[in-house]
Amino acid sequence: MERSASPHLTLTTSAAQRAATDIRISAIDIGSNSIRQTIADVSPAGAIRVVDEMKAAPRLGAGLLETGALNEIAIQNALIALSRMATLGVQLGVKHTEVVATSAVRDAKNGEDFLQRVRTETGLKVRILRGEDEARLAFRSALAHFDLGAGRAVVMDIGGGSLELALSEDGLVERLISLPVGAIHMSERYLGRNAKKKDMKALRKHVRGELRRHLAARHWHSPRVFCSGGTFTSLASVYLARIGMGDAKTVHGTVIPRGDLEHIIERLNSMSLAERQTVPGLNAARSDIIVGGLAVAAEVAARVEAKEIVVSGYGIREGILLESAHVAPAPADPGDARVRSVTQLAERTHYEAPHSKHVQKLALQLFDSLGQKLGLTADDRKLLADAAVLHDIGYHISYDKHNKHSYHLIEHAELLGMTPAEKMVIANVARYHRGAEPQKKHRNYGDLDKPLRKTIKRLSAILRVADGFDRGHAGAVGEIKVRWLERALRLTAVPSRSNANLRLELWGASRKSNLLAEVAGVPVEIVGPDGSVMTYDDEDGAAD
Repeated sequence: MERSASPHLTLTTSAAQRAATDIRISAIDIGSNSIRQTIADVSPAGAIRVVDEMKAAPRLGAGLLETGALNEIAIQNALIALSRMATLGVQLGVKHTEVVATSAVRDAKNGEDFLQRVRTETGLKVRILRGEDEARLAFRSALAHFDLGAGRAVVMDIGGGSLELALSEDGLVERLISLPVGAIHMSERYLGRNAKKKDMKALRKHVRGELRRHLAARHWHSPRVFCSGGTFTSLASVYLARIGMGDAKTVHGTVIPRGDLEHIIERLNSMSLAERQTVPGLNAARSDIIVGGLAVAAEVAARVEAKEIVVSGYGIREGILLESAHVAPAPADPGDARVRSVTQLAERTHYEAPHSKHVQKLALQLFDSLGQKLGLTADDRKLLADAAVLHDIGYHISYDKHNKHSYHLIEHAELLGMTPAEKMVIANVARYHRGAEPQKKHRNYGDLDKPLRKTIKRLSAILRVADGFDRGHAGAVGEIKVRWLERALRLTAVPSRSNANLRLELWGASRKSNLLAEVAGVPVEIVGPDGSVMTYDDEDGAAD
């Protein structure tokens, strides 16, 4: 049994500060592999503030294919876990509790007896979900955390006993599909202790046949695929560890190319169970069923010809929370979740909005003139914009080393609409807006793969200079004109008002221009309105 605060939120408010209209709800999902509880305050608008979480893994679905019944030991472990969850709900003042059971209880011949024992011993009333209900709740959760308002999407949830698919277009569900090909079932049926390569081929052939009968691929060619459930959060942890991001605080939003998914399956399938239990990022308790679950996922991705899959850190419990709070599902506008998350983090940390927005404006001016020559992309521009808004939020903790505090606040924050890699870039760019330049000996930077380090270094170089151009937090520099000469990169400051004195801003920009000179490959000249030139070499080199 594990109880932990949500990994998604670190900034909390007291009960007295919560809106009076919020409702505290406990959602418990009794799955084939695990039982999970989320207690959260849900607002009428659908904002979820997680208060506490608890989970256990009694494996109710183990052996179900062979016996048709829930194992007594698993039942006893489940009752213990549910009793603790019921107690936690009472202690935290839950107003409404919703408990659902999925395929294991739904399919077991003693499922009704189990539900009666739960009611008698814990006081919890359990609702059995149909497979289509699971798919609908998974979609509702995805709709709240991803931009599904445009185009076709497939929301895939794999549990121990079944696979659920929700197929949508422009934010509206068109089909719900449930198939009995969950991670436990497929592992027990095909991937036993002495499984061979032919057994994996047989598993995939079986799943392929099920999908062919229920999913017409020609109608769902190359959609975006969003995935929830323990199979996928484990996959994301393994993938992030492979690319040097094993310390990422959340897997939510991880984008995994289909080729990498296949490579991970091949690698894990070639290992013994003991070897799998040592794989970085993989929960040892899931090591015996992970390959079966991933094989199912790979066949779904192949069926719809998806280039990549996106992992959700949320699942049907969040769908239950929203449904219980009577929040009407609605697709978000493209980019809305990301902008909202960044803005809310900035506001919660009482950022200095005029300075941050002005630095953002100057940084984007520099990016638009320099980005392409520095090998940066349009997506990198978004990262710079977010880092500029958040670069000083570390003041919320302390002025001293506030850049490092900014890094940690961003690293631990819930920022929707971006991948863990994107969040790591934003955190590092904010970290390096002042002080030491990026160095491989810094763990937060050096452990990342080379492409990420390259992006961080270039964006940090731009943000440092932009921040220097607003050294007095007065918005005195209205525009930066850029000329990339053969011998130098010349940045000319244009005052925002006729009587503005830019002496402090020119000094600030020159002191922080060394990294930009390094990535540009030429000296950087900071030029005043009168044509006077300052360079990094004119100063002592100390970064502000």
